Amino acid sequence: MNLLLLPYQATTIVPLETLDLTHIRQSIGTPRRNLAHSGKPLSVDGKTYARGIGTHAESYFRLKLDGKAKRFKSLVALDDDGERFWGTGVRFWLEGDGKILAQTRGIRRGAAPVPLEADLTGIKTLTLVAAANGFGIRGDTADWIEPTIEMTSGVPRPERVPIEKPQILTPKPGPKPRLTGPKLFGVRPGHPIVFSITATGERPMRFSATGLPSGVSLNPATGALGGRIDDPGTYEVALVAENAKGRGERRFKLVVGEALALTPPLGWNSWNSFDWRVTQAQVEGAAEILSQKLKNHGWLSVNVDDAWQGYRGGPHNAIQTNRKFPNIKGMVDKIHALGLRAGIYSSPWMETYAGHIGGTADNAEGKYEWLARADDTQQGGGGGRFQRVGPFSFVAKDTKQFAEWGFDYLKYDWNPIDVPNTKIAYDLMRASGRDIVFSLSNSARLNDAAGLAQYSQLWRTSGDMSDTWGAIRQNAFDKAAWAPFQGPGHWADEDMLVVGRVSVGEELHPTRLTPNEQVLHITQWCLLASPLLIGCDLAALDPFTLSLLTNDEVLDVDQDPLGKMG
Repeated sequence: MNLLLLPYQATTIVPLETLDLTHIRQSIGTPRRNLAHSGKPLSVDGKTYARGIGTHAESYFRLKLDGKAKRFKSLVALDDDGERFWGTGVRFWLEGDGKILAQTRGIRRGAAPVPLEADLTGIKTLTLVAAANGFGIRGDTADWIEPTIEMTSGVPRPERVPIEKPQILTPKPGPKPRLTGPKLFGVRPGHPIVFSITATGERPMRFSATGLPSGVSLNPATGALGGRIDDPGTYEVALVAENAKGRGERRFKLVVGEALALTPPLGWNSWNSFDWRVTQAQVEGAAEILSQKLKNHGWLSVNVDDAWQGYRGGPHNAIQTNRKFPNIKGMVDKIHALGLRAGIYSSPWMETYAGHIGGTADNAEGKYEWLARADDTQQGGGGGRFQRVGPFSFVAKDTKQFAEWGFDYLKYDWNPIDVPNTKIAYDLMRASGRDIVFSLSNSARLNDAAGLAQYSQLWRTSGDMSDTWGAIRQNAFDKAAWAPFQGPGHWADEDMLVVGRVSVGEELHPTRLTPNEQVLHITQWCLLASPLLIGCDLAALDPFTLSLLTNDEVLDVDQDPLGKMG
């Protein structure tokens, strides 16, 4: 009897925490050897571990194996010691030579560790990934517990995940006029028109139009349209922009009827720059920069997010401003004088996300005894206890006040978004005598889509975005189900853009997205025909970010009159 004897091949088990961890790329902080990201012992579901790597999502650990590895083994989990958890878990996966070798579902804090193993035979490069399963990453302290690779020879060699250099691909605008922005605009009968024709090209520039209906004015120096149109209908207009270098023309439609926001709104929102510390001066400064650098490309809205509110008062017992906004009507007037539209924030809850007062109360007087410091830059004192709709509504009073201040846009923020509260606010804005684009936030439910589309112009389909690839991935590639409800006047909102210098719950920092991820981010939002709301500090616009926001051909895809998702 002949036996075939195979040569014995010895292997070595390499604990990965013994390797050089400085090449790990992660969104927050630095990786820890045998400790959690916080610097405390690794602890999961109440049990401590002596060995492992503590990271923070999103994290990437790339290892060169040269085909000499046999198997990867680890436990993965969220560490017990972490900040308040925003998202829907962290996903761990192993990527080998561009393919997913093994992965987990979303793992939440408090869950037991999950085994993650993979056959590495023939794999040359392995990347360990811990990525947000939702939209935020705060608190996503991801642990690789007792991770090992079985090697036939040698040891894994850590290497940096390459980050490409930013390349400006957007051509600079030519000197001749090129009309930009929407090709149609909706206004209700008898309501004031607030819109500007925009164009790139050398200044001075003169705007003109043929076919404007009676009652509409055009400022030839600025392109601002004003006036009112009483008769419903679609008015075909020929727009012209002229300068010393030439002439640009475009067909344009003024649609007088019930529909507003016939193309996705383009503008700026204060939250990801200034959060609850926002001031009137900062918003006015952002409006000036938007007017100087972005308006010519069609960006026309400046929106104040949460934390402008003080107490109730005034002739309507409506929400009044805190001391950071000493003259909100004057601010709106300044925004309008720049040819821009102004937006405001509220909620049907008694207490907003940032701890300020909303559109309801638990008493008929509209008093908020829990509100500790509404006139300070800090959040109020509700601590989230009153983040619910109260029994006494002041939404009618607030809507009247918003219209009198001259606002053109309202972000209405609560969760879960429901159709009855949406309809109440929609009907009040419809009766206000002013066109107020109605934006719902956050995390709309698909089974409410028909009602939300009927009573609003845009609705957030997600939680808060973060400047991570996981959040972009989550938001960008799972929106087809909303397509039947989207079109002119009705938009699925993918949330604010996270390019430039943003805060996203922290101090201002350059976006964590790589340059190519930023390009994909802008491209995907435009393909989805999403509203585009810049979140970064406009005073810190760098050339690369500015190029992303001024690519007129890409913006034209977002502003396509058909309004279909790509």
